[in-house]
Amino acid sequence: MRQTKVAQRYAKALFDLALETGKVAEVMSDLDTITNVNHSELNTFFLSPVITGDKKNSVFDALFASHIQPLTSSFFKLIFSKGRSVAIKEILDAFLAMYRNYKGIQIVELTTAVSISDDMKSELVKILQENVMLKDKKIELQEHIDASILGGLIVQVDDKLFDASIQHDLQNIKRQFIKNMYVKQII
Repeated sequence: MRQTKVAQRYAKALFDLALETGKVAEVMSDLDTITNVNHSELNTFFLSPVITGDKKNSVFDALFASHIQPLTSSFFKLIFSKGRSVAIKEILDAFLAMYRNYKGIQIVELTTAVSISDDMKSELVKILQENVMLKDKKIELQEHIDASILGGLIVQVDDKLFDASIQHDLQNIKRQFIKNMYVKQII
């Protein structure tokens, strides 16, 4: 079950508190540390509605207390005591989105048929930064490889999509061919 509203509220509370105390970067680092521990049994433990918040707290403290800020630790204690552990992933995602917005970081998804060189990536970033929508933003490329596009590239920024793939061009040509094939020209 999605916990979007709950996640937004908790993430905003954590972000506002981190901003107020001047520890935004530290809290982000803590959340990275926590997310990098990707163990299926541990994830199942924290998401389980059967296990009490006190047990989750004690395990969380044993694993992370010496590695994270007291603010982050207190926040997770609150999540466990309120029974909101099922929304942890969404809370972390929402916090990350707020952090990126605060730092002016824009995620740009790049899909190519084959991996491209670092020089080409930096050239693409320069071109993207000339766009009005991305002016004064730090661009973070997330590269995806999809051989089905045959060549070219697909760039997605939020809900805007620029498709310059060969597959897209071939589909356009096919549509135009089918559309024009049966059109009778009136003279």
